[in-house]
Amino acid sequence: MISRFEPLPPAVHALIDLAIDEDTGRGDVTTGLCVPAGANGEGRVIARAGCVLSGLDVFAAVMNRVDGETRCNPECTDGDVAEAGRVVAAVRGRLASLLIAERVALNFLQRLSGVATLARRFVDALPAGSRTRIVDTRKTTPGLRWLERRAVRHGGGANHRADLAGGILIKENHVVAAGSIGAAVAACRAGGPHPLRVQVEVRDLDELSAALGAGAEAVLLDNMTPDEVRRCVETTGGRALVEVSGGVDLAAVAPLALAGVDVISVGALTHSAPAADLSFLLRGA
Repeated sequence: MISRFEPLPPAVHALIDLAIDEDTGRGDVTTGLCVPAGANGEGRVIARAGCVLSGLDVFAAVMNRVDGETRCNPECTDGDVAEAGRVVAAVRGRLASLLIAERVALNFLQRLSGVATLARRFVDALPAGSRTRIVDTRKTTPGLRWLERRAVRHGGGANHRADLAGGILIKENHVVAAGSIGAAVAACRAGGPHPLRVQVEVRDLDELSAALGAGAEAVLLDNMTPDEVRRCVETTGGRALVEVSGGVDLAAVAPLALAGVDVISVGALTHSAPAADLSFLLRGA
């Protein structure tokens, strides 16, 4: 039984099935030999280090998928900060089922909480009162995008486009294929869905001027220093939304925000987030 959670999308359930089969498809030799048949017990998820939680519902769904009689009772909510030593959730059921599900359930919870924790660190690095948003990118773990994007939100960040249909972003290779920035922007403005703004990735002031002159509604400043970003923001003069990306670390967040950008996109939120330190222990362990 799962308590207090909204339904997960079918794609996440399919991912859970795949992950369970990957780990337990051939059985669990150790549990089969060590655990008395029919024995029941309780386990707890404990934070070993402070983290922002994300994926408690996925943890519970894995436990429940392995054994529908397992009861998972969260003691926290996604987005909460769990300090070291905090009990995050209690799980009760057949001991064999708890041990079989443990690793897969923790893999999801540790990964997603790691993303949420890193996102919170980047959001906290913004200057007080800043209007700049921290957003993710499409540099996500294959198959986990929906969950990782949600984890970014649990950490206080926001989301960029979910997929290639979710926005128009003209990058260097699109410009090469189209022939020029102007040609690429013209094609997108003429044929793109009207709710989608046309955004162009630019590497210097010349490319910025070309993008603005062609009618770009947003620009992505790629791998620029804070001083270069400030000049680009001044040149843009409010005519387009300004996003910056490329190698952004925590130390760069405040200078970039102070330079006046609207959005800082950070691929590291999803491609480099360390797993949160969470353990699952049976009572008495």
